[in-house]
Amino acid sequence: MLLYMSGFGNEHASEDPRCPGALPEGQNNPQVCPYGLYAEQLSGSAFTCPRATNRRSWLYRILPSVCHKPFKPLEEGHLTHDWDEIEPDPNQLRWKPFEIPKAPQNKMDFVSGLHTLCGAGEPRGRNGIAVHIFVCNTSMTDRCLYNSDGDFLIVPQQGKLLITTEFGKMLVEPNEICVIQQGMRFSVEVFGETRGYILEVYGAHFELPDLGPIGANGLANPRDFLVPVAWYEDRQVPGGYTVISKYQGKLFAAQQDYSPYNVVAWHGNYTPYKYHLEKFMVINAVAFDHADPSIFTVLTAKTTRAGVALADFVIFPPRWGVANNTFRPPYYHRNCMSEFMGLIKGHYEAKEEGFQPGGGSLHSMMTPHGPDADCFEKASKAKLEPERVADGTMAFMFESSLSLAVTKWGLQTSNRLDKNYYKCWEPLKSHFNPKCK
Repeated sequence: MLLYMSGFGNEHASEDPRCPGALPEGQNNPQVCPYGLYAEQLSGSAFTCPRATNRRSWLYRILPSVCHKPFKPLEEGHLTHDWDEIEPDPNQLRWKPFEIPKAPQNKMDFVSGLHTLCGAGEPRGRNGIAVHIFVCNTSMTDRCLYNSDGDFLIVPQQGKLLITTEFGKMLVEPNEICVIQQGMRFSVEVFGETRGYILEVYGAHFELPDLGPIGANGLANPRDFLVPVAWYEDRQVPGGYTVISKYQGKLFAAQQDYSPYNVVAWHGNYTPYKYHLEKFMVINAVAFDHADPSIFTVLTAKTTRAGVALADFVIFPPRWGVANNTFRPPYYHRNCMSEFMGLIKGHYEAKEEGFQPGGGSLHSMMTPHGPDADCFEKASKAKLEPERVADGTMAFMFESSLSLAVTKWGLQTSNRLDKNYYKCWEPLKSHFNPKCK
C-alpha cells in the first residue's frame, strides 16, 4: 500500500524509513550529509521569486543526478511543438477514441506513446501550452523522463498508472489526475492497454484558483491533494539506464549506470502530486440561469494579466441541477478562449452521441459551439424538477487564452477525426414566431 502526505503547495519533509535521520537537521547543505548522501536542490522558480511563489525542494541522494553520459538526440515520434506544419482549421473538431496499439506486435511505453494534438506558444520563450494524448501498452523499463520545458498535468482515462518519481511513488487511476512539475524525473508502469490526456504548460505552474466571494472553502480543497513519501532504490544498471529529457520540444537521451530513484530523503514545496476528482466540492446555481463554467476549475496556470489563464483544468462532475425557468445544459457560446474537452467516463450531457470516452473535441477561439439538436429539444421541453446531472460521468476541459493550432497527427495521421461532427447541429430549426411572446 502506497503512503502519501496531504496538502497543496505545503512544505513537506520525508525520509525513507529504512534510513531514519537521513534529513539533515537545521540546514540544507551540511559539509557531510547523513549516510554519506549528496545534497541536491531542485528549483521550480527563480531564487528571487516572492516567498508565496518560491518553489524548491532539497533531495538527499546516493549519487547526484549530474552523473550521466552526454545527451544525444532521440526520435520524437509524434511529439512536436511545430504549430505551422499544417494550415489552421477554425472548424469545430471532434475525435473518436484514440486507438491504443496492441501488444506484443507493437510495444509502446508512455514516452513512445506521446502524441501532440494541439498547442500554442513555444518553450524557449517560456509561454505556451500543448495538449498531448498518450496511448501505451507496456511499462517504462530502465528509462525515465523529465520535462525541461514545463509541467505535465496527466489525466488517465483507461488503465491505471504506477508512477515512480524521485520523491516516491504514486498510483493514479482513471478519475484521478497527477501533476509532474518541470524537471522531475519519472517513470510510468502500466498494467495493460492504457490511454489518457496531458495538458502541458510552459512558463507557469499550476495553482488553486482564487475563491473570491465563494469564501474560504469549496472547489478543490488543498487537503485533498496527495504527495508521495520518500522511497529509494540503490540499484546499479550495468547495461545502462536511459534518462530522457524533453528540451525545447525535442527529446534527448543520456545513459547512466544507476537508477535515478536514489533519493533517500527530501524536503520542500516543489513536488509531484495527485488528486481524486470525486473530492471536488461543486458550487452551482440554485435559483435560475447558469453560473459560468469557471466555477468548475480545479487548477489554473496564470498569466501576468489578472484573471486570464494560460490554462485552466476544469471538470464537469456529478451534481444536482435545480435552476428554475432555465435551459439547464451548457448554453450556445462563442468564446475568446480555446476549449479542448475530453471524456473520462460516461456520457456528456450536451452531446450524448458521438462524444466518447477516450476521444475529445476542440472548439477554437470564437468558433461557435453548444448542445446538439437532440439535447436542445429535450431540455427545452423538460419538466424542471431537481435532477441529478452527469451521474456516472466525468468530462473535463483544458481551457486556454492562447489560440491553439492542431497538429498534422491530430488532423490527419491519427485517422480519428470525426468529419461529420458539424452534422449534430444541422437538425436545429427555427422556433421563431413574431406573434408569440
